[in-house]
Amino acid sequence: MEKMGLKESVVIVNDVQYRRHMIRTHFVQAGEDWAEIIRQYASELLQEGMIITISESAVASSQGRAIPVSEIKPSILARMLWRFVRKVPYGIGLRSPYSMEMAIRECGAIRVLIAAIIGGPLRLLGIRGVFYRIAGKQAAMIDAAGTSPLYPDKVVLGPKEPDRVAECISRALNGLPVAIVDVNDVGGSWVVGASSNITPMLRRTIEAVLKDNPAGQGDQLTPIVIIEPLSKRD
Repeated sequence: MEKMGLKESVVIVNDVQYRRHMIRTHFVQAGEDWAEIIRQYASELLQEGMIITISESAVASSQGRAIPVSEIKPSILARMLWRFVRKVPYGIGLRSPYSMEMAIRECGAIRVLIAAIIGGPLRLLGIRGVFYRIAGKQAAMIDAAGTSPLYPDKVVLGPKEPDRVAECISRALNGLPVAIVDVNDVGGSWVVGASSNITPMLRRTIEAVLKDNPAGQGDQLTPIVIIEPLSKRD
């Protein structure tokens, strides 16, 4: 079956079968409450044992962290550094003066500059990822304008305090585990925030279950994927 357009699909991870329910919503705006959104669209589906995952970009947008390019004036440092960012298949990332400027504002100019000075030469030696390890998780989560058709003219920052946000949603939904995830179409899958009842092992399972990006990367408006462990194969 094709992934695009599905409302649910099944995957097997470590010999356990999981059903993924892709929940279509409206375009979530700044200030909206995720617990209420989940109740609105998935209250009849939710059961004990299910795991709720939410797109990190949608959470960030609800926090007002989708910034119009027209409101961003790149600094000299941003205009200098963005050209040295490696092209990657899953998005623009910081390879834009606008997204680089937001990384500088989020993480600090000195930290980003040190990350570039150390990470650049090491990348030439085949050691990758040092820039983002030094600059920090917030730099790694920034999406440049045009990365998603939902945000063609906005730089989307990473969600603020994702663990706290996930915990609040979990408590509002009777303790169901909640994870905020960053997933792309080339096999990247990360839990960037999680409620306290998600163990390290469950975190890795969630990343594996979502690795093929069942929610899609375009304008599907499916920011919520509910994972349902199955006790038997259907």
